[in-house]
Amino acid sequence: MPPDTEAVAEQVFTALADPTRRAILAALASGGPATATDLAARLPITRQAIAKHLALLTEAGLVTAEHGERRRVRFRLRSAPMQVAQQFLAALARDWDRPLEALTEHLDRSAGKPATTRLEEARSRHG
Repeated sequence: MPPDTEAVAEQVFTALADPTRRAILAALASGGPATATDLAARLPITRQAIAKHLALLTEAGLVTAEHGERRRVRFRLRSAPMQVAQQFLAALARDWDRPLEALTEHLDRSAGKPATTRLEEARSRHG
């Protein structure tokens, strides 16, 4: 996995760790692009606090600032960093799948249960 992928994923996870930032992202997702003032009117947080959170979300690449008339800056969601984080998690899951299947097979052999039955059960549960 390229190191820049991990760095982007880390920034996304750091940004998403805060419930206020998640609320800001949710507000942008449901209401579209908005200014810090617009977001402060929708959320129980000051415009100054919103601006600080938007700065971190911008740094993580999750939002982008669009400059408009009269110095108004509207913030819009960007999905690319979230997709990188999803790819990071998918690769991590793949790295775990093989060892977990091997462990399942080993445990089934130890218990006298046919491994193929256990694997078929696991696959049917996970699609």
